[in-house]
Amino acid sequence: MLGVSCTQFGLQDPEKVMDMVSTDFGLWEIFSEGENDITNFFSRFDELKASYDLKYSVHAPISDINIAALNERIRETSIEEMLRTMDYANRMGIETVTIHPGVYSFVLHGVKERSEELAKDSLKKIEKGSMEYGVTAAVENMPSFAVMMGQLPKDLFGLIEGTDLKICFDVGHANTMEAIDEFIEVFGERIANVHIHDNMGDTDTHMTIGDGNIDFARVFSKLNGYKGNFVIESRNMGSAVLSKKRLGDIMRRHH
Repeated sequence: MLGVSCTQFGLQDPEKVMDMVSTDFGLWEIFSEGENDITNFFSRFDELKASYDLKYSVHAPISDINIAALNERIRETSIEEMLRTMDYANRMGIETVTIHPGVYSFVLHGVKERSEELAKDSLKKIEKGSMEYGVTAAVENMPSFAVMMGQLPKDLFGLIEGTDLKICFDVGHANTMEAIDEFIEVFGERIANVHIHDNMGDTDTHMTIGDGNIDFARVFSKLNGYKGNFVIESRNMGSAVLSKKRLGDIMRRHH
C-alpha cells in the first residue's frame, strides 16, 4: 500500500491530519511527535479511527532520542521511549514501528566503537520489547550525515546482527550513500517498510519524487518481491500528492 508521512503533520491536530491524508492515501505513517505523539492521543485515535478508511504505521520519535548515547541515563530513557511507542502502537492495533539506529557523539572522537556497542545493546532490548508487544520494529538506514549510524549496509547489518529485527529501507537515504542496490541485495526479505522520496544524491532533501535523480522504476524492479508498504516521506501534503501521481504508472508496472 502507498502511504504518506510528514514531520509537519506533527504541528496539527490528528483529526485534521486524518481528514487530509484519507482524501488521497490509504495509509498514514504517524510520526510520533508533537500533536501526533501516539502515547498522548491514542484514546482519541480509538474514537476517530472508525470514521476513516485508513491503515497506519508509526515512526518512533527522533527528537531528543539517542539509543547510542554515551550518557547512560539518556540512553535508558531513549530505550524506554521506543518501548513505550511500541506499547501504544500495539494498543492502537498498529503492527509496524520504524526506529532510528542512534547517533555518534558530536564532540568526542575515538568513541565510535563504544557507541556502536551501546546501540547494539539498545537494539537487543528493543527487539525483546517488539516481541513482547507484538509489533515489528524496523530499523532505518540513515543518510550521509557524519554523526548518524547505519548509513551503509555493512554498518546497519553490524548493528542488528544477532537479532531478528527488520529493516525500514529508506530509498532517499540510500541514494545519498550511492547504495540503493546494495541495501536491497543485503537485506532483501528482511525489509519490512520502505520510505520513498527524492534527492540529487548529495544531501537528504526529501524532494518530490521526479525532481531528483533516483530511478524509481529501477528501484521498484529491484524490490519486486517486496509486499509491504511504501511510505512517501514528504515536506508537505502537496508534494506527497504530486509524488503519488508521478509514481502511479511506475508502481502499476512493477506491482
